[in-house]
Amino acid sequence: MKKIRVEDAVGTVLAHDMTRITRGKFKGVAFKKGHIVQKADIPKLLRIGTQYLYVLDLGAGQLHEDDAAYRIAAAISAPDLEFTEPREGKINVITPKPGLLKINVDGLLAINTMDDIIVATLRNNFPCKKGEVIAATRIIPLTIPTEQIEALERILQQEETILRVKPFRSLKVGAVVTGSEVFNGLITDDFDPSIGKKIIDAGCTLERKILVPDDVKWICDAILELKDLGCEMIITTGGLSVDPDDVTRQGVKMTGAQETFYGSPVLPGAMLMISVLEKIPVISLPACVFYHEKTVFDLIFPRVLAGETIRKEDIAAMGHGGLCMNCDICHYPVCSFGG
Repeated sequence: MKKIRVEDAVGTVLAHDMTRITRGKFKGVAFKKGHIVQKADIPKLLRIGTQYLYVLDLGAGQLHEDDAAYRIAAAISAPDLEFTEPREGKINVITPKPGLLKINVDGLLAINTMDDIIVATLRNNFPCKKGEVIAATRIIPLTIPTEQIEALERILQQEETILRVKPFRSLKVGAVVTGSEVFNGLITDDFDPSIGKKIIDAGCTLERKILVPDDVKWICDAILELKDLGCEMIITTGGLSVDPDDVTRQGVKMTGAQETFYGSPVLPGAMLMISVLEKIPVISLPACVFYHEKTVFDLIFPRVLAGETIRKEDIAAMGHGGLCMNCDICHYPVCSFGG
């Protein structure tokens, strides 16, 4: 940066924001950092009390922080993502649609080990809303050698995309609520205000809900009925503990479904089971989903909606961040659960 008279500043680049204040009416940016000074700007600058400027003399092979941020954002993002205007050298990356955020974690680490370049993101597998800021990037200094950004771009051409959002699908969902106590009307069926509400809020349809007693054949037949109805996801609730009356696992197996795993390192939700019946995911949820606000269901449901197949190793990895803190006021997914 160098100090220069306003009258001699035409064609130079402002090194910082210039503030204009009108008493009682306005206080804000009159000229943004990075602005190239024009002849018409001189009287305006003088009127805000500026006789000298700090300007940036960009030499050949140098990029201003705003230009660098644009190029980094473009290099790390899938084509459908959007960017904000630069502010204080930083650009935000925004998703124009709801979906599941996927981060190339190794690629992100490679970027952030480079000198003078940073990219900050939300966590991998974050369920995003439309218009959500999912990442931000900038360089540390005011300028950076162009060749450094070009090197970054070359590296990322060989990498899996750093940022992408997999859109959520609207699925036809069927539910089997197990439990003789519910089937016989001894206790209230709590499916609709808990899991049912989450299904509807996600834009899916609850095609049918079937109540069954703790009977292997009844459970099997109900699941097969939902399959024949065209359900694209089947959810069962209850009957997964070690009690002799809990036979949901046997009922699912009787349908011919292939069990992917049983048990998860997530609390609440340790007794989770996921199976596949002719390519249809069968998600068997423990009864804790009726009590707790957030459970393992909230971690896996967005991933199924995004078209992902949940593998045993995916569930094992959920142990890191798999302990819900049961906060008095729940802020999920803006919390450590599922992180």
